Amino acid sequence: MTHNPDAKPAACGTWLSPLSAEAVTGSSVGLGSLSADGDMLYWLESRPKEQGRSALVRRKPDGSIEDVTPPPANIASRVHEYGGGAYAVSDGRIVYSEKSDGSVWLVAGNAAPRQIVAVNGCRYADFRFIPGTDDIVCVREDHRNRPPTDPEAAIVRLNNSPDAATNEGTVLVKGADFFAAPRPSPDGKNLAWISWQHPDMPWDATQLHTAELSAAGLRNIQTIAGDKQREAVVQPEWSPAGGLYFCTDRNNWWNLYKRENNGAVAAVTTEKDGEIGGAHWVFGGKYYDFTAAGGIVAVLSKGGKSTGVAIENGKTRDLGLQPLGQCPVPLGNELANIVTASDAPTSLQLGGQVMRTAGPALLDSKNISAPQEISFPTAGGDTAHAFYYPPANDSFKPENGEKPPLIVMIHGGPTSAASTVFSAAKQWWTTRGFAVVDVNYRGSTGYGRDYRQKLDGNWGLTDVEDCVAVVKHLVAEGKADPERVAIRGGSAGGFTVLAALTSSDVFKAGASHYGIGDLMLLAAETHKFEARYMDRLVGPLPETEAVYKERSPINHLDKMAAGAIFFQGLDDKVVPPSQAQTMVAAMRQKGLPVAHYEFEGEGHGFRKAETNRRVLELELGFYADLFGFTPPGLTEKGDISRPDKKQPAKQATRISPK
Repeated sequence: MTHNPDAKPAACGTWLSPLSAEAVTGSSVGLGSLSADGDMLYWLESRPKEQGRSALVRRKPDGSIEDVTPPPANIASRVHEYGGGAYAVSDGRIVYSEKSDGSVWLVAGNAAPRQIVAVNGCRYADFRFIPGTDDIVCVREDHRNRPPTDPEAAIVRLNNSPDAATNEGTVLVKGADFFAAPRPSPDGKNLAWISWQHPDMPWDATQLHTAELSAAGLRNIQTIAGDKQREAVVQPEWSPAGGLYFCTDRNNWWNLYKRENNGAVAAVTTEKDGEIGGAHWVFGGKYYDFTAAGGIVAVLSKGGKSTGVAIENGKTRDLGLQPLGQCPVPLGNELANIVTASDAPTSLQLGGQVMRTAGPALLDSKNISAPQEISFPTAGGDTAHAFYYPPANDSFKPENGEKPPLIVMIHGGPTSAASTVFSAAKQWWTTRGFAVVDVNYRGSTGYGRDYRQKLDGNWGLTDVEDCVAVVKHLVAEGKADPERVAIRGGSAGGFTVLAALTSSDVFKAGASHYGIGDLMLLAAETHKFEARYMDRLVGPLPETEAVYKERSPINHLDKMAAGAIFFQGLDDKVVPPSQAQTMVAAMRQKGLPVAHYEFEGEGHGFRKAETNRRVLELELGFYADLFGFTPPGLTEKGDISRPDKKQPAKQATRISPK
């Protein structure tokens, strides 16, 4: 916890932290979507201080860095609600999606951005320029004259029409529930793409297709993978020489494969304890790339940790680039990387030299809690995984042998994973005397298809079992106070939070960030991408309606003794505000400690610095109130309904943008 012999004994939770909420939420930017075009390097920066907008940035050959899209441009897509694949570059041309209205814009050379698709009720993502033409191929989600939860998916071809109002795209292929990754071959004569159908999610089963591409459309469509066995194909890509590569988990672990000239499919890598590939939550995921010399580089993920590798003769060779946020991007003879270290802010590097950081170094190394990878026994004789962060503050130590309060963090998805990337938000807790454990429960990615599918039919059970098991494991090792354990999570993680609070007495407090309390309500209101997600996680409706009701936390408040705080964006289309509202109303009726905050202008995941600052302080204040300590330096005063029958019912605290 500290190596300073002069550290002051103090109650955990009351330690004076070198991290303010403003520093945690307002000083950093998100770095992602790295790509190269000739000798130019491009990436997106999400900027909380600019109302959460994403700016397209580039590095020029002379080393200078400039914004391509000044305010108020916001480069993002809302296809599938989660977006991704919001821009593409080729031969000095840039195409991008404007988040505010779904319009599509083109930047050619040094010309000003020009709108090529107006606001038309459609959304566009996963762009690629078609070689030998000025046209663009992309995924279109058409909401016109469709139910809000059932837009039509298609792959379309966009031209550079000067009349943006009439340019909506020529349909190349439609009919599947979902499409992704349209990739033209280097000569522009062929197109590869993936598709999938309800009730599958893209990590359950997708199909890889190819077809001949011409000005008249597609012909001779063939299915390359996914038609003879259930497999999740991601990132089809053509090599510079015209070979078709892709990642698939057909043998449990995502590996790289290639279609041979004779049409056969052969494995390029055969990793058995790591993966080249991942769950398709957003468009544009990049797990491998081709070098100018004809080689292949990739990012190899192993249980929440990742490293850059070269692929040579079917083997992976460690490049000493770890951990990474995406595949290294070749730029000339060098590699550009987004480095996600556990002890420093995320940085963008070229040839090992830092070009950009997500923010300043907020902490000295002596105050940084380093993640400890742990595996622990859980129900059914299984083993689950997590990262444990002990309290760390060089100026303080627990008084009188005190065990620290524990924050159990639950990642979203649930088909996702916790990682070791440096998080000022985690250090916010550990520098104040909390321990943190970030759980990769059964169902998480990075441990193979079999581990991922252990959650099938068991959502709200298996994940909760693992959260309970990790607490008991840490308590037995003397690393946590069993009387001060809180659990927090967002979205699907928020469901696990509420399920844990209503089925176990291990947790004394919880925080649901845009979480799910009523599975039947979610099934009725959620968006198309996840409309059938719960068929596999819980069961198909209406046959298993009784299971949905049994798993829904709102139906088990009689078993809940802990308090909970709820944070919700009012523009959330993935988990509607009604989820928190119904749960809070029921808790207040039961007389349980509860607080509820709604944020105008926020969707699924909070992007604004001010929102995230308030959330951090309000959540800490809530735990302090329940655990009986006074944290120093908080500027927010929470509004908690207490178990007092005479207390009038409270409404949600609605927070408007400044």
